[in-house]
Amino acid sequence: MNDRKPADSPADDERGPGARPTRRRWRWLARVLVLLLLTYLMLRWFEHRQVFYPSRTLDASGGELGRPFEDIYFQAGDGTKLNGWFFPADATSPRAHLAFLICHGNAGNISHRLDLCAVLLRAGVNVFVFDYRGYGRSEGRLGEEGTYRDAQAAHQWLRQKGFPRKNIIAFGESLGGGVASELALREELGGVVLQSTFTSIPDIGAELFPWLPVRWISTIKYDTRAKLPRLKLPLMIMHGRADELIRFHHAEQNFAAANEPKLFWELEGGHNDPLSDSQRFADGIELFLQRVEKR
Repeated sequence: MNDRKPADSPADDERGPGARPTRRRWRWLARVLVLLLLTYLMLRWFEHRQVFYPSRTLDASGGELGRPFEDIYFQAGDGTKLNGWFFPADATSPRAHLAFLICHGNAGNISHRLDLCAVLLRAGVNVFVFDYRGYGRSEGRLGEEGTYRDAQAAHQWLRQKGFPRKNIIAFGESLGGGVASELALREELGGVVLQSTFTSIPDIGAELFPWLPVRWISTIKYDTRAKLPRLKLPLMIMHGRADELIRFHHAEQNFAAANEPKLFWELEGGHNDPLSDSQRFADGIELFLQRVEKR
């Protein structure tokens, strides 16, 4: 009979009083990291969904305005293919040398901006409205920097069309105000119009979702107010007191931050119907263009 004690196996050597608790701690840590990752991804998804609400379907054609237009495809600096509509001014218009570049809001696409195009065209200028990447027939994936590049590409298209930089006026609608103000920092413009625009995404997010730490977790900024003190060109801010989404004080703060020459124009209607009094809207555009022309 062999009374010798068998040698301990390597597996037995590795087992100690602290081995099982150590494995439990690692499992617990792994679960926490996975939970944090999932929470982060959910917050990014939620933020993206709140800021961008694109539609791929065009519900109208540029031809519905009953005037000539060009269905344009052009490329952003990173190669993303974009789509837009160019409406030329009447050949006899004394403002045929000016062009509005529309940076539209966060929902829909260019087919939902025909009423805006029509009002601007009444002023006798050219109008170019384009879709950001991920909207309408524009390719690519949405993001803040991408919208800035897309606006620059649209500006470049107008330059190639023959419009001098000083003859291009950026029109920013809601979210597009954040795009237009950035465009004015990156490219020379003749003026900027901010219609129903917020001070920044963290500011409006904190108002809409006060139970979330929006200012800490926001990665999309569109900080319009911070950019305005750096702009030295004609600026008009258009906003309605009845705006239920972006409150009137956003416009007041933007206006206070901006340099002269600047014009504040109060609109009728809420956030989604700034053209409820289209004549007043048109009167503001006319006054602003007169100031631009004087310069």
